[in-house]
Amino acid sequence: MLHLRVIAPPDQSSAVADLLAADPGVTHLAVLPGAARQPAGDLILCDVVRESADNVLAGLRQLGVEERGAISADDVELAISSAAGRAARRAPGSGADAVVWDEIAAKTGEQTELSATYLVLIIVATMLAGVGVLLDQPILIVGAMVVGPEFGPLAALCVALLRRNLPVIGRSVQALVVGFLAAMVVTVLSTWGLDAAGLVERGMLEAERPLTDFIWRPDALSWVVGLLAGVAGMLSLASKKSGSLVGVLISVTTVPAAANVAVAVAYGVWHEASGSALQLVINLCAIVLAGLATLLVQQSWWWHLGRRRRARRPGGVAR
Repeated sequence: MLHLRVIAPPDQSSAVADLLAADPGVTHLAVLPGAARQPAGDLILCDVVRESADNVLAGLRQLGVEERGAISADDVELAISSAAGRAARRAPGSGADAVVWDEIAAKTGEQTELSATYLVLIIVATMLAGVGVLLDQPILIVGAMVVGPEFGPLAALCVALLRRNLPVIGRSVQALVVGFLAAMVVTVLSTWGLDAAGLVERGMLEAERPLTDFIWRPDALSWVVGLLAGVAGMLSLASKKSGSLVGVLISVTTVPAAANVAVAVAYGVWHEASGSALQLVINLCAIVLAGLATLLVQQSWWWHLGRRRRARRPGGVAR
């Protein structure tokens, strides 16, 4: 359930309140005339079940509330109310599966910023994976997968492609390209530094590495893993199941592949560098394709549920 706070100009307040009252998934509706000061207007509060939230937010935006007022939403962790239970039963679908598109767009949009934190995380993750590659240590590879922040821009890219948001597409691609290039350059330099210090050597890369050689030997299963990870990642993001997202991060070899490219380039082992680069491209493309397909299926499903709900209303017309 979401708690909505709407600041509506006085001339729109009645229309907003009527819109909210008419939705079966809205409850705990309260109107405080003149309570808002900046921007000035009426403060309207309500709770809405997640399966109705997207429809409610779309209606508010059609009224143009955000142009002279404001709309904000927070998760409700606990609601002890019979009215909330009735609202959940009346709304179509399951709250656990509900998709709130504005929430996803806002959440993923934040992940496209090419910030210092993002660069440090992806650089540290790639350096960590580089050491894991040389030591043939899956534990270090898994740690690097968890630390890597690249799924944020990938998810943002999927959402932006679906919504045809060109600025966000550009920022997502920029974050991915600049992030991976910076991480690989730093990992090349760190590998040279560790080699000069006598901590690693070329022979470690060329030796048999049965636990991590999959990173530079892509095959058909690389596509399968990437596609499955993309589906799971978008589902966990849309349903806010962060525990599943950790599993997705561990299953994808994006950062380790970039690290293997860097280490192989540092030592001039070009067949490993090319194989790892191909693995990286396969995983990135598979995640985006699967993520976009998942969002399309979710969009179609919830559009279908919304159409059925409108058709069941008295006097409702399915369009």
